[in-house]
Amino acid sequence: MPTATAIINLDIEGPRISRHLYGHFAEHLGRCVYGGFWVGEDSPIPNAGGVRLDVVEALRALRIPNLRWPGGRFADEYHWKDGIGPREERPRMVNTHWGGVEENNHFGTHEFMALCELLGAEPYISGNVGSGTVREMSEWVEYLTRDGDGPMVRLRKANGREEPWRVRFWGIGNETWGCGGNMRAEYFADLARQYATYCRDHGDNKLYRIASGASDEDYQWTETLMRQINCFGCEAAPRTYYQALSVHYYTLAGPWEAKGSATVFDTDDYYRTMVSAGRIDRVLTGHSTVMDCYDPRRTVGLVLDEWGTWWDVEPGTNPGFLFQQNTLRDALVASTHFDVFHRHAARLVMANIAQTVNVLQAMLLTEGDALVRTPTYHVFEMNKGHQDATSLPVHLRADGARSRVGEAELETVSVSASVKDGALLVSLSNLDAEEPAEATLDLRGGRIGEARARILTADKLQAHNTPQTPEAVAPRAFDGDGVRVTDRGLALSLPPHSFVTVRAPMTVAS
Repeated sequence: MPTATAIINLDIEGPRISRHLYGHFAEHLGRCVYGGFWVGEDSPIPNAGGVRLDVVEALRALRIPNLRWPGGRFADEYHWKDGIGPREERPRMVNTHWGGVEENNHFGTHEFMALCELLGAEPYISGNVGSGTVREMSEWVEYLTRDGDGPMVRLRKANGREEPWRVRFWGIGNETWGCGGNMRAEYFADLARQYATYCRDHGDNKLYRIASGASDEDYQWTETLMRQINCFGCEAAPRTYYQALSVHYYTLAGPWEAKGSATVFDTDDYYRTMVSAGRIDRVLTGHSTVMDCYDPRRTVGLVLDEWGTWWDVEPGTNPGFLFQQNTLRDALVASTHFDVFHRHAARLVMANIAQTVNVLQAMLLTEGDALVRTPTYHVFEMNKGHQDATSLPVHLRADGARSRVGEAELETVSVSASVKDGALLVSLSNLDAEEPAEATLDLRGGRIGEARARILTADKLQAHNTPQTPEAVAPRAFDGDGVRVTDRGLALSLPPHSFVTVRAPMTVAS
C-alpha cells in the first residue's frame, strides 16, 4: 500500500490564504448566464428580479467570494452601455466568440450587480480593451463607483440606482496576447498603463487593477509587464499603474484539438489529466519567480482568473457552448489545485474557476427547473474553511506514493493545511486510481481535539451527478476506522481516487 507522511508544524504560520482564491467566473457563453444565473422575471423558476434563486442558494453555501464577468473572450466585444436602461430598448449584438448566437443584453450591469448582492460576492469586472476605448472603460468605472454628481452618475440614477456600488476588482483586458487583440507584450504593456491611468478611484472606492497576463508558461509576457512598474532587483515600491497581473491555465488530457470526453475515459487518460493538473505548480512558481525579481516585497498580486478542466463538449450540444459533464476526476483536479494555491498564497491573491454554471468545470448544472451540484462543487464546499485562514507549512514525504506517467512522475498524495478561529483544517487527496493510501499526519508544536473527517469519492472515476442521480458523488462522514489517533497525530486510510478533509480544534504548545 502506498504510504505518505505529512509533517505539519502547528506553531509555524505561513501566509494568509485569501478567500478570493475560491473565486468564480461567469461569461456570456452557452447557458452560463442565460438559463444558468438568469431566467428572467417572468420565468416559472423561482427568481429575484430574474436571477435564479436555487443557483444563488447553492453558491451562497460555498461562501463565493467574488464573481468575474462578463468574460473571458466576450468581454472584449462587450460594450457596457448596451446593457443598461429598459431591457426592451437595449440594442442586440452577435456573440461572435461563442456560438454566433444573438445577445439581447437583458443581463447587464445592473443585473450583474444585483446578482453579486444576492450572492454576497464582490464583483470582478473585466473591461474591454480589445475593441473598446479608454473612455468607455473609464466611464464604466465612474458609472458604477462615483458618488455626488457627474454625467455617468446622472445616467446611473436615471436607470434607477441612486447610490454607487463598491467595485474594487477591474480587469484590464482579457487574453490580449490572443483573442483579446493578438497584441505583442510590449504594445499591451503601454495600453495597460494608459487604461490604468484613466480607471480612477472615486471617493473611497480604491480600484485593484488587474492587467491581462500570460497564458501557461509565457514568462516573457510577465517580465514585460513587470518592467513597466519597476526595475530588475529594485527594492523601491513598484509604480501603481496596476496592482496585479493575471495568468490562465487549463488542464487537458490530450492535445487541444482532441481534448477527450468528460465522462468516457480510461485510467491512462486519468493519469495524464492529473499530470497536466500538477503543472499548475510549475506555472505559478515560474511567474512568481519573475515577479520576485522586480517586486521582492510581493506587493503586486498574481491572479489565476481562468483555470479548470477543458473537455470536448457533450454530444448533441452546441460546440460553441462548452457544456461538459463533471466527474470525480474533475473534483480531484480541483482539490489538488487548491493545495497548490495554498502553497502560493504569498503571491497568489485570486483564482477564478472556469466557469460557475453549465460551462467547462462548473459548480452547477441546470436543466429546466432542475439543479445539480457537481463533484467539483463539493470540493469547494468541503474546502471553504480555508478561506481567509492562515496556511500551515506541510512537509510531505511520499516516496511510496508515486506513479510513473509516461516521462513524468506523479505524486499520488496531495496535502494542505490551515488554521482559522482555533480550528485546524487538513485537505488530502489520494490520486491513485486503484490503490488505497496510508497517510500519517505528524502534527508538531501543538495539540488537537476530537477530529471530524469527510470524504468525497465513488466507485468509479467516471461517476457524476445528474438530475436523476444528484447524489452519485457527494460528501459523507469519514470517521471510525478511516481516521485513527496516533502518538504523533492522526493516521488515515485513504480509499483510491478520494478527497478527504479533517477538521479539529487546535491549540499551540506554550
